[in-house]
Amino acid sequence: MSGHKCSYPWDLQDRYPQDKSVVNKMQQKYWETKQAFIKATGKKEDEHVVASDADLDAKLELFHSIQRTCLDLSKAIVLYQKRICFLSQEENELGKFLRSQGLQDKTRAGKMMQATGKALCFSSQQRLALRNPLCRFHQEVETFRHRAISDTWLTVNRMEQCRTEYRGALLWMKDVSQELDPDLYKQMEKFRKVQTQVRLAKKNFDKLKMDVCQKVDLLGASRCNLLSHMLATYQLEGPLENLERSKVLFISQAKSIAESIIIPRLKMPKRGLCLQQSLFLLYQDSYNDNSLQSKCTN
Repeated sequence: MSGHKCSYPWDLQDRYPQDKSVVNKMQQKYWETKQAFIKATGKKEDEHVVASDADLDAKLELFHSIQRTCLDLSKAIVLYQKRICFLSQEENELGKFLRSQGLQDKTRAGKMMQATGKALCFSSQQRLALRNPLCRFHQEVETFRHRAISDTWLTVNRMEQCRTEYRGALLWMKDVSQELDPDLYKQMEKFRKVQTQVRLAKKNFDKLKMDVCQKVDLLGASRCNLLSHMLATYQLEGPLENLERSKVLFISQAKSIAESIIIPRLKMPKRGLCLQQSLFLLYQDSYNDNSLQSKCTN
């Protein structure tokens, strides 16, 4: 007897291994389905169980916000590209029309239309150049959505499945504990098996819960880096430089028109005074056609 060695289990999982019988699997699926039904119908769950997952629910809310806003951003970029193409096409058509009409008109007005038409055609080309940084921006957003967000979404789905299993096991243990009689060995044995099932479900759920929290944090940081980099690139290559070129061209055309037409008319005594009064009234808040006509006739 002295040479006999007794071995003792280290934990309850070794002493009460997981029951893999068909009946146990059916019972497990029943409680998982009941938990899924409670969640789908919006019935009130145990407040302590819900409070224990408050940090996880906050991370999930952040993930869904990232998922929704990235989709909205992708749609907005596509719509922005369409609007730019449409505006550039209309601006180019207007510029061509003014240039063609200016060639037929041999007066100063014809020269003005030609100059304005050239400026509009140049502006439409500069506006169309915005599509290149926008296309790169859209590709980066779509890559982020289909890779980073999709990978996190798969982890979230696995976590939700494990959470349903864990909460279903808690419902099962609660139901068994209500009918538990410590004096009956079979009931105690059944309770310990359910308790082992709860421990296994909680272990899997905690692992995926940590994975989800880490991936959501990393996803938020990645989105910030993506937006800061792409918006800086778009700002450098996009509207500022192109609009500055168009502004310089339009200002030069406006100065040339003013020097060739408006200034010579201002030098004429009577018409110049009428034109000055017209320009003054034009920028008044109380401007109307009748006041302008009376001032000019007088």
